[in-house]
Amino acid sequence: MFKKLKRFFLRDTASDKAYNQWSEEYDNQPDNLMLALDEEIIGKMLEEIPLQGKTIVDIGCGTGRHWQKLFASKPALLLGYDVSEGMLEMLNKKFPQAKTYHIKGEHLPGLEDHSCDFIISTLTVAHINNLENTLNEWDRVLKPGAGILISDFHPDLLAKGGKRTFKKDGELISIKNYIHSIDKIKKIAGQLGWQAVRFIERNVDEQVKHFYEKQNALPVYKKFFGEPVIYAIYLIKADVAATG
Repeated sequence: MFKKLKRFFLRDTASDKAYNQWSEEYDNQPDNLMLALDEEIIGKMLEEIPLQGKTIVDIGCGTGRHWQKLFASKPALLLGYDVSEGMLEMLNKKFPQAKTYHIKGEHLPGLEDHSCDFIISTLTVAHINNLENTLNEWDRVLKPGAGILISDFHPDLLAKGGKRTFKKDGELISIKNYIHSIDKIKKIAGQLGWQAVRFIERNVDEQVKHFYEKQNALPVYKKFFGEPVIYAIYLIKADVAATG
């Protein structure tokens, strides 16, 4: 009972501070459900998106989980942006050739208007407070016809008490999230002239039960069984030339 109450009253930590604490252990999580599902979903979607010769921007790039795949696509340029200096440090150790930026707000330094062919942002959107301002900044740097690939914790799960947590020195850390519904994301995207062309959801079901078992978290599994746990959406910015 005490453990349940402690988790319920767990104070959230700002994402920049939390990921600084998590950065050294972040890549060593073979039993992390969200990382496994994101790798599966985003990996398959990236295989279907032509990125050779493109300028790619990874927002919330973290330790560069998807960068091996992105570099393999032979882009002209790959840039990473993150609020956590610790995560960027780990990325640059893995990819010494990486060009990254530490950011504190919506602005994306180093990018001119309409200079980017593709934005990828995985497991990040729920850490953003003012989503409308942020997506407007993304739109500023995107070329007409550019692609946007987003994935994250499902907002329905967060709304029902789901938390993004990790342990550091035996202490459970909860990372601050903001709940942005799928409808809200699609509405803002539509106002910017972005068209959703693919949407994927995965639920908590028997296929992922073993992740909860390994974490001794079967009560959590039972609580959220049948609920969507992750989503991914691929959008394309309207091509002005094509639409007149």
